[in-house]
Amino acid sequence: MSAVELTPPEAARWAARAGLVLPAERHAAVAAVANHIHSVVSVLRELDFADVPPAAAYRAAEEKHDAAV
Repeated sequence: MSAVELTPPEAARWAARAGLVLPAERHAAVAAVANHIHSVVSVLRELDFADVPPAAAYRAAEEKHDAAV
């Protein structure tokens, strides 16, 4: 998806392409949700995770428990 927001007709077209039946009254709601998800993911993509090890490096058994909150 580009920086341009998804329109209700485009949401209907993409749903049809995916084989989903999308009633006309749902087009605007689906487009709004897709645009919201896109905006959240855009923010996450800007975060710097350089100092965070990959998930595969995490070992739950090695976690130190601390009752402090």
